[in-house]
Amino acid sequence: MRIILYLATNLAILVLLGIVMSVLGIDTTQTSGLLFFAALFGMGGSFISLALSKWIAKRSTGARVIEQPQNQAEQWLVDTVRRQAEMAGIGMPEVAIFDAPEMNAFATGMKRDDALVAVSTGLMSGMDKGEVEAVLAHEVSHVANGDMVTLALIQGVLNTFVIFLSRLVASVINNFLRSDEDGGGLGFMGYIAVTIVLEIVLGLFASIIVMWFSRRREFRADSGAAGLAGRQKMIDALKRLQAHHEPSKLPDQMAAFGIRPREGGLASLFRSHPPLEARIAALQNPEG
Repeated sequence: MRIILYLATNLAILVLLGIVMSVLGIDTTQTSGLLFFAALFGMGGSFISLALSKWIAKRSTGARVIEQPQNQAEQWLVDTVRRQAEMAGIGMPEVAIFDAPEMNAFATGMKRDDALVAVSTGLMSGMDKGEVEAVLAHEVSHVANGDMVTLALIQGVLNTFVIFLSRLVASVINNFLRSDEDGGGLGFMGYIAVTIVLEIVLGLFASIIVMWFSRRREFRADSGAAGLAGRQKMIDALKRLQAHHEPSKLPDQMAAFGIRPREGGLASLFRSHPPLEARIAALQNPEG
């Protein structure tokens, strides 16, 4: 679930920072100045989104952090994550459970030593311990691989171009309208409106790149899970998901953050995860 929530937060912050740039009257007529502020706001927006990711994830899913295990299952969950975190060389993440009938899990956080790993009640009841262990190892591997920080860097670069190009195109449109017979241009509010629309459209195209990156990192997290919990356990967990494949019932803004891909045509470009078949095949043929 980490990807869609992060992207949604990032896009909202990007639009807000863009409005601030316009209200403050930052000169966008000079290309060098625009590029500087685009980089400043673009990278800033990305890392603000990352800093908020754990807080928003908890509230979006209603995840309950296990501070004192209330039963054997919760104790096993905490102990398993602690053992895997030590094996992976990261600090102990917060461990949480969120109420959802489907089998799902996610990891997020700004730091490798201060992350969050959460699983659904459906996953705990629908998988055996070996399979749950593999899913936890997959999420711990995401943290150990620094996927969220790398994602923030990529998103920051993309944000820079989104801010830069949206204002550049808006300025071109504005100058074109000024050169016609009326010569009125877009006006201040018109310029802001056009810029926001362009930011959203370009932001969606940028999301395709981020999702491609996410799909590649899933294979690496699967490989990491195979090392932490065992290759066959990870294969069994993916096969279990395959057998119980059903539409995700997570909140819309969180749906692609989980361990299951979304289906459908062009929507595949916005998938955060590769097809389960491809992930299973990669584990079965690690040299392929």
